[in-house]
Amino acid sequence: MRRIDLNCDLGESYGAWRMGEDDAVLAEVSSANIACGFHAGDPETMRRTVRLAVARGVAIGAHPSLPDLQGFGRREMSIGTDEAYALTVYQIGALAAFAHAAGGALHHVKPHGALYNMAARDASLAQAIAAAVADVDRGLILVGLAGSALPQAGRAAGLAVAAEAFCDRRYRADGSLTPRREAGAVIDEVEAAVAQGLSIALRGEATAGDGSRVAVAADTLCIHGDKPDAAAFARRLRAALTEAGITIAAPARGATA
Repeated sequence: MRRIDLNCDLGESYGAWRMGEDDAVLAEVSSANIACGFHAGDPETMRRTVRLAVARGVAIGAHPSLPDLQGFGRREMSIGTDEAYALTVYQIGALAAFAHAAGGALHHVKPHGALYNMAARDASLAQAIAAAVADVDRGLILVGLAGSALPQAGRAAGLAVAAEAFCDRRYRADGSLTPRREAGAVIDEVEAAVAQGLSIALRGEATAGDGSRVAVAADTLCIHGDKPDAAAFARRLRAALTEAGITIAAPARGATA
């Protein structure tokens, strides 16, 4: 039976600012990527979100970002490999502590936003992130864009990796994501996004913005928790995948540290 992971970026509230429907989304997904305070989230939000994930039996992942609260981590910055390594270790360590305190354990790491997209293109940056994950815990799974430099770096570092695809993002013909600054980069219509998720899960392909078919071999599908309809979309996508005979489950961790 075909299996696929459903992951969602969560814990992105900060101070008095509230974002998302984390509890409702956690009822539908198998993995949670929890903000670590650099692009969103704060200590209390991290604690609360981790505890919700533990209660739901959802795999807990660190979602490290560039230090960009104002830009929600979506603005690219010039960053060296040493700094990338250090900020990744720092954020993983913070979330791992909350997971331990809640009686759970960290399962995976997925970079956020601009850091994710930069690491998909830049092999040296991807290697620094992979090294940071491996040095913290070689049992952690590294999540990265399917077919990009990040999963490749993870495998080279001896990590288990999960190749990720997006239901609500438009692909380019080369398999990269259409940048958010371009028109049509985000698929807002729920049924169209569900259809893309099903196509990736069942056939390993998506339709690019130019109409061509793009091969996308994915282990996990992403749901963006900052969307206003995130919970409704998660329910609809999970139902569609289940009806198609696909089991929703987080991948197994790699080797122990």
